[in-house]
Amino acid sequence: MADPHEFDDVMPENTARRVPQEPVRENLFSRLIYMIIIAIMISFVGTLIGVLALLQFVMMLISNKTPNERLSALGTDVGLWVAKATRYQTAASEEKPWPWTDLD
Repeated sequence: MADPHEFDDVMPENTARRVPQEPVRENLFSRLIYMIIIAIMISFVGTLIGVLALLQFVMMLISNKTPNERLSALGTDVGLWVAKATRYQTAASEEKPWPWTDLD
């Protein structure tokens, strides 16, 4: 499962400790291609989050208000992926999100 504290360094209270980023190292045209692909993936994630929320609500109705841990963990992983993808899109990170790197 992903580390929920992975992006603590980008939270407003921690940005003063952040080291300035180096210039982008990869070819800008290839980065544009990756950014377009990731933008399409992010648009699908919005639908996925809606489906997960609906499934979790149904599971909570069935199981006496107890959330499904696997759905919760999947939601956390999806949220961390969106954060990682957004950091790449905005050039705050050089690390590409899944499927180019591990899901974490």
